[in-house]
Amino acid sequence: MKISENTSVSMPMKNMIGIVVAVAMGVFAYTEVTARLTSLETSRELFQADLLKKSEQLPTDQEQYMLIEDLYKTTEKLEITQEQNMTNKVNIEFLKAQLEKALADVEKLKDKVRENGKGY
Repeated sequence: MKISENTSVSMPMKNMIGIVVAVAMGVFAYTEVTARLTSLETSRELFQADLLKKSEQLPTDQEQYMLIEDLYKTTEKLEITQEQNMTNKVNIEFLKAQLEKALADVEKLKDKVRENGKGY
């Protein structure tokens, strides 16, 4: 078989169009797959970069977060204590008023006993 510039190849037009269409579909599919892979790789890289950036905390940041958390706990405890103290204050004032009334009544009774003692 000798191949040269003048060698002719005969092929039915139907087969030639089929080959061209198959090659075009292959190129299109390859382009779509490549674009999809590139898109997925880019989004994965961006996601990893964001994740790494968010996970990088300096020791001072961690210490500040711990201090803030401790302050919130302390504040909650102080609020509870303050509420208890407010109810205690009400109770103390009530008892103080009752005690003053009782002392006044005791003094009245003492005065009456003294008056009764003079009459004998």
